[in-house]
Amino acid sequence: MSRLIVTAFVTLDGVMQAPGGPDEDVDGGFQHGGWQVPYVDEDFMDLILGIFERTADHLLLGRKTYDIFAAHWPRVTDQNDPIAVKLNSMPKYVASRTRDSLEWHNSHLLKGEAAQSVAQLKAQLDGVIMTQGSSNLIQTLQQHDLVDEYRLLINPLILGTGKRLFAEGATPVAWTLMESRTTSAGVQYCAYERAGTPEYGTFLLDEQG
Repeated sequence: MSRLIVTAFVTLDGVMQAPGGPDEDVDGGFQHGGWQVPYVDEDFMDLILGIFERTADHLLLGRKTYDIFAAHWPRVTDQNDPIAVKLNSMPKYVASRTRDSLEWHNSHLLKGEAAQSVAQLKAQLDGVIMTQGSSNLIQTLQQHDLVDEYRLLINPLILGTGKRLFAEGATPVAWTLMESRTTSAGVQYCAYERAGTPEYGTFLLDEQG
């Protein structure tokens, strides 16, 4: 049985669309692509190296993110780039209703409904399955309570529009903060592990109070 970790670059208002460039994802007329770039420094890259190189055993992607990654990373052949080496070699699983084949090395197509396919994948694999990007897929995973951990890099800006990490319909889950760190550019890294169902209380006094 594997663990499924969602990694995401997000803004303060939860936007995760197109962090890497202006043309990365313009769905919905999004005009803020590339918002992550000004916050990438040595601290940030150290975090990414730790997440990608030393944590993930398998990569889970939606079709749009797969297309973006597959157009870029196979062209990065520098063996001194640890992220490229990791991504190009590791097993990749892609949830897609429109693709019939995958060209990127060691990529595997998940057929059928994404939630069912990912649940089966979690049961079959060992280690850590990690997502990157793939906002639509992540929201499906949230709705079916398939996420075991979040690793969020929260950037100090608000965009007000764009695809968000969380949407209506996510299964209620409580989380424990396991690790946090702030980069010199102000990006807050937070790792959350699931802690069961939410608990509820009240600050209001009852009629006897």
